[in-house]
Amino acid sequence: MDRRRFLRTAAMTASAAVVGRIYPARAARELLVAEPVHSTGYLPLYIAMAKGFFDDVTVKIVTIESGSGHTNAVLSGQAFAFIGGPEHNAFAKAKGAELRAIVNCVDRGNVYFSAAPGQEPTSTDWPSYFKGKTIAIGPVGGTPNSIMRYLLAKWKLDDKKDVTLIETGNSATIAVVRAKQAQIGQSTEPFITQGIRNGIWGEPFFNVPKELGPYAYSTLNVRLDTIQKDPELVRTFVRGMMKALKFVYANPAEASAIAKEQFPTMPLEDMQATLDRSFKDEMWSHDGLISRQSWTTSSAVVREAGILKSDIKYEDIIDMSFVEAVRATL
Repeated sequence: MDRRRFLRTAAMTASAAVVGRIYPARAARELLVAEPVHSTGYLPLYIAMAKGFFDDVTVKIVTIESGSGHTNAVLSGQAFAFIGGPEHNAFAKAKGAELRAIVNCVDRGNVYFSAAPGQEPTSTDWPSYFKGKTIAIGPVGGTPNSIMRYLLAKWKLDDKKDVTLIETGNSATIAVVRAKQAQIGQSTEPFITQGIRNGIWGEPFFNVPKELGPYAYSTLNVRLDTIQKDPELVRTFVRGMMKALKFVYANPAEASAIAKEQFPTMPLEDMQATLDRSFKDEMWSHDGLISRQSWTTSSAVVREAGILKSDIKYEDIIDMSFVEAVRATL
């Protein structure tokens, strides 16, 4: 190497070293999101992770199948956020804790009821049909459980005298019906389609997304002090989710491929049936907004079910400022 070329190379190397010292590369941050079940309902979250929509933030998930386990993971500081109904924020608020829903994901009550073969309803007289039945539902404290109790109260059925409730993990209701311990199973995808394919139950006879309409079913929720201490991190996370919500509707084929990666043992035709149901019922939010109407429905469910005793205002548990700020930039 000639002297002039050597000096130029040395200068470039020294300059890069100085720049490296003055402007160190920012290490990627890692966040943990707690989910109550691994479900295709949370596909936008999985898409945001797979597509790198969270920018320099790495998001990982942990599945905690207990009624309030995912919420407690955030309250204790073990997780950055949990995905679940904002009524969990209301429960926390009633006990003096502060959580906020920052972006929507599932905008319908993602719950369906299916009957074992030979147990199908013959009419829509739901009080008469459900009375005397054994029903496999999700755990106490979880949103599916709350919806079941809301419907029973609406139909004037006593949850102890008129029905038998088997409360189990959200993914385990299919096993309860398979074992003939219950005539009705409350479930979500992909378990609905798996049950249909295996003859455990038929097509859902009661479609909660259609029955209840807009419903703040699964939002992303963080501690209030996280918003106060690191608003830029929250904004990055919200932006990633909003990009994923747009992506799922604009690119259904690629969304399906990402879903397949999350559920590798699920047959492709089952996966397609699962996603078709989700699109048909407009399961996912289009823009990340949590409407006041959707919280009104969520609040009515947990209050009529007797789980939430006080009237918690929208503003006390939901913060749409990040969604509003990001929406104009997408």
